[in-house]
Amino acid sequence: MDVDTFLTTNQPAWDRLTALVSRAGRGITRLSPDDLDELVVLYQRTSTHLSYARGTYHDPALSASLSRLVARAGAVVYGTRPRTWRAVGRFFAVTFPAAVWYSRRFVAASAALFLVPAFAVGLWLANSPAAVEASGPKAVREAYVNHDFQDYYRSAPAGEFASQVFTNNVQVSILAFAGGIAFCLLTAFVLVFNGAHVGVAAGLFAAVGQQAKFWGLILPHGLLELTAVFVAGGAGLRLGWTLIDPGDRTRRAALAEEGRRALVVVAGLVLVFAAAGTIEGFVTGSSLPTWARVGIGVTGEASLLSYLFLRGRAAAAAGLTGALNES
Repeated sequence: MDVDTFLTTNQPAWDRLTALVSRAGRGITRLSPDDLDELVVLYQRTSTHLSYARGTYHDPALSASLSRLVARAGAVVYGTRPRTWRAVGRFFAVTFPAAVWYSRRFVAASAALFLVPAFAVGLWLANSPAAVEASGPKAVREAYVNHDFQDYYRSAPAGEFASQVFTNNVQVSILAFAGGIAFCLLTAFVLVFNGAHVGVAAGLFAAVGQQAKFWGLILPHGLLELTAVFVAGGAGLRLGWTLIDPGDRTRRAALAEEGRRALVVVAGLVLVFAAAGTIEGFVTGSSLPTWARVGIGVTGEASLLSYLFLRGRAAAAAGLTGALNES
């Protein structure tokens, strides 16, 4: 790329960054959160342009111009860190719990779509020898109950396993959320399918009288993990229901509004899944006694539910619904 093409291609981005920096110079409060995000992206991009220009064109005027712009933008970016931390604090103190509380009825529906088939399939297998026989060969069932299920939680070093679990859980939550765009059908399928899968595992353990072993391995991480899946599923169901019944809004406007709120939910759940993955990696398969492992899971779940209930209800009382950039 010659220097003229380089200038023509990137000048609009530099002009936009210059405008944002100038506005910030008249008071950082003149920039919205979206403006700040854009400024950071343009600052990083322009820094790359500066490095490229220095190494490729050896044009002192161009390098000096970009250096001044990068320096001005950097002063703004690093000077807004306190505000950024305040925004993060507000997100978790107000915005995220408000969004979950706002969708609480859909979260309850999501939980029902998962738990009803889980308990139905589990009870069926626990009380039907024919159903157990149909689930798989005897040797496979015995291996699954006696060691395969438990060995799974020790199949990799704790840190690596926790990372794998976290990634998988985030993918499931995104699928449950994004599936709502199919008028709730895909979200419902994901919840019912995964619920039935858990029911099969519970039923196989119950059929041979090893329920305590199953719950001792599931509850430490599963309470947080499943609650997060229910919340993500609730966001997906609300998104889908918006398409079915947008109310007095156009479908496009309703989808945009609910989409912003659903993204808040998914972003907030990242920390919940990280906590669940950490417990699954370091606690579930550990040598701790069952009561200690389950106690850790119950404590984490109680903390999460208390936080969502208290902060969410308080936010709702203040008229907040958890949408991005809501005043």
